[in-house]
Amino acid sequence: MKLINQKLLAKLQKKNKGNLKLQKAVDALTGDIKKARWKSKNEVLAARSDADCVHNDGFYFFDIDVHRTMILIEYQPSEVEMDEFENEKENGIANILWVGTHDDYERIFKNNKKTIEKWLRDHGLIE
Repeated sequence: MKLINQKLLAKLQKKNKGNLKLQKAVDALTGDIKKARWKSKNEVLAARSDADCVHNDGFYFFDIDVHRTMILIEYQPSEVEMDEFENEKENGIANILWVGTHDDYERIFKNNKKTIEKWLRDHGLIE
């Protein structure tokens, strides 16, 4: 699977250099995503016990140590994406949209799917 915006996770790792548990958790998440061939929500949830589907359009939060990351997973790329990412067309695309601590998550998203949906809408990610 093609992983977009990995720089957000790299920034998190850089900010938390001494936290080896977090470093390993981020590496495991990125490794799992890159080798994934997920075709459905059930496959994501089966592969990653820390995944939480927060919107049916393929938006998930993943727990990584004391942090959360929101990732959009596109299972079937569009024709344009197929051309651009020819070798990933069977695997799809994962786009990292947000990374923060659990406290940030609680403050911004209030652990509420309606609030998450509003955030997604406000950022032009859903209609």
